[in-house]
Amino acid sequence: MTAILYESDTRAIRSAMRKADRRRKLRAFLLVAPLVLFLLVIFIIPIGALLERAVDNPEVIQSLPRTLAALKSWDKVSTPPSVAFDALAQDLAKARNTPNAGTLARRLNYEIPGYRSLLFKTLRKLNSADTALSARDRLLDIDKRWAEPEFWRAIADNGSAYSSYYLLASMDLKRDAHGGIVHVPAGSSAFRDIYGRTFLISLVVTLLTLVLGYPLAYWISRLPRRKANLVMICVLIPFWTSILVRIAAWIVLLQREGLVNKALMQLGLIQTPLDLLFNRVGVYIAMTHILLPFMLLPIYSVMQSVPGTYQRAAISLGSHPFAAFWRVYVPQTYPGVGAGTLLVFIMAIGYYITPALLGGAGDQMISYYVAYFTNQTINWGMASALGFILLLGTLLLYSLYRRLSGRELGLG
Repeated sequence: MTAILYESDTRAIRSAMRKADRRRKLRAFLLVAPLVLFLLVIFIIPIGALLERAVDNPEVIQSLPRTLAALKSWDKVSTPPSVAFDALAQDLAKARNTPNAGTLARRLNYEIPGYRSLLFKTLRKLNSADTALSARDRLLDIDKRWAEPEFWRAIADNGSAYSSYYLLASMDLKRDAHGGIVHVPAGSSAFRDIYGRTFLISLVVTLLTLVLGYPLAYWISRLPRRKANLVMICVLIPFWTSILVRIAAWIVLLQREGLVNKALMQLGLIQTPLDLLFNRVGVYIAMTHILLPFMLLPIYSVMQSVPGTYQRAAISLGSHPFAAFWRVYVPQTYPGVGAGTLLVFIMAIGYYITPALLGGAGDQMISYYVAYFTNQTINWGMASALGFILLLGTLLLYSLYRRLSGRELGLG
């Protein structure tokens, strides 16, 4: 009897523990659910849409279905068979005076410059061509370029709903007639150079903010609390000012007749005004000024937690003050340096307005071209591909940072 009661009590206790555990998990889920939903709506879904736009390729499939079917067995080297000309004539007649004609012409023009004019010329003259002629003769009579395989190959290569064209183009690559990936001709594109420029500018700005921010954070951390708070207020004041206002101020300061040049000339350091605007120098100065607080704050927060007794103990044991600072104090601030460096670098690679207003044509970063393809050429696929490659590079750098800092091994 006692054993039965004991077993019954054990089952009741286990059941109560399971219910309590379920309530605890449900409570924890409800607490994090808003954050998960926020990340899903603000981050995950837009990233998925970005990737889909980068590979989405519906224009040719929607407008030229018969032509694609006729080109399935084509070798992509010789002139297409007559059935392909018939199918193209039927598809173009159906697409005439529809919105699909414009999107098709724009898409094929990305493949071969001049395709847009060829397509619209064919659409205009196709109905008025001699119907006694075959579709092949009519198309060739309108424009001899229809006899060239490369124009047909541009259609045949886009027979899938998804294409790597934009992703390859964003890395200065393309597919040849045999489907292999090759470099685009020299001078046709320069996206890899732009990516290199973007990462170089971001790296230089990150180093400048580190060189300026580290000693400033160290000085502030050694001030009395009241004075440190006052200095931090001065550091945070730029956060209350619009970036456009600060850039406009730098334009006033850095122009040839600005305050900086006038001050340097009055001090006798220069004889003629320096060119500080619409070049890389102005971009470095403005971006460093804007991003300096993002380097300063993480380093300062870590420095506040570093006991000053460690450095004094090293000096008391015979170490040189600089050696004590470099070997004892600086390593303890690495977490703040790493966080500030990562934060500044990631923010810098996405900068648009500062290089656009203060830099020259050779100082624009990749975000400028994302905006160009989005707002001017309305090429969403190319803009998404450039943005995705930039995001991928940022994630790889972040992963490298985590590995170097030992976080993935549980050491950071």
